[in-house]
Amino acid sequence: MELHCWSAETESMTTTAPFGRALCAMITPFTEEGALDLDGAQRLADHLVCRGCDGLVLSGTTGESPTTTDAEKAALVEAVREAVGGRASVVAGVGTFDTRHTVELAREAEKAGADGVLVVSPYYSKPPQDALEEHFRTVADASGLPVVLYDIPGRTGTRIESDTMIRLAEHPRIVAVKDCSYDFLAAQKVLSRTELAYYAGCDEHNLALYAVGGAGYISTVANVVPSELRAVLDAFEAGDTSVSARLQQRATPLIELMMSAGLPGTVTTKALLNELGLPAGTVRSPLRPARRETVDGLLAAYEKLTAG
Repeated sequence: MELHCWSAETESMTTTAPFGRALCAMITPFTEEGALDLDGAQRLADHLVCRGCDGLVLSGTTGESPTTTDAEKAALVEAVREAVGGRASVVAGVGTFDTRHTVELAREAEKAGADGVLVVSPYYSKPPQDALEEHFRTVADASGLPVVLYDIPGRTGTRIESDTMIRLAEHPRIVAVKDCSYDFLAAQKVLSRTELAYYAGCDEHNLALYAVGGAGYISTVANVVPSELRAVLDAFEAGDTSVSARLQQRATPLIELMMSAGLPGTVTTKALLNELGLPAGTVRSPLRPARRETVDGLLAAYEKLTAG
């Protein structure tokens, strides 16, 4: 059923924010038995877009990409594309530690209807910068989709160095970065020397990066409070910088609990979504669901933020 709600079609996707400003790193809903829940994915995608998300990033870290199959990834893109139509951008996570496999996933994402691909640095093998650059160029050459570089060295073990980013920006299909480097100076260096769209990948940096020229955010926390996070950017755009700062500060306790309390964001997000009656389901092993006391703390922080 098509809902009448806020639509990303009302905002142009500019070169400074090619996928929109407010993007959600969407969880992958599973059934209680652990199977892919495509109906749930469609309902959640519609819910998020109706509450202010310009785009949805699928099969990233939050989407449990290491434990979903290639077929599941493609089916997820197809289902979400069907659910949101042209109301929001759909970016597919395709990054792996294997260049050939990543190329295959990028091509499958294109066939499934994605608007772009998110490509993380190859993990575990820790390639040097020249090999890293070649990996990204090979993936960008493999399909017609624009590429978002995903810099998250805390998980991959390898930084995408600033100079590498600057060289990669010359590729016509490498258009954006999801920044989880926790290196604000490096981000500003690349912003000042390229046209890459920089998206905050750590929710505590959403406003700070946007204020120095970032494109917006790709947020895990947006799974549960999409409207509240979008309001931060909207207030800043309207020139209400003090209001924007206050809204970011109000969200900080929930951000901290969801992202910095010793559990992966996937676990805390699914715990909250399940409490709110939204599609999420279980997590796949080796992850485990949050304990009841953790869920109660998350729910209290959520209720405080959304109380108005």
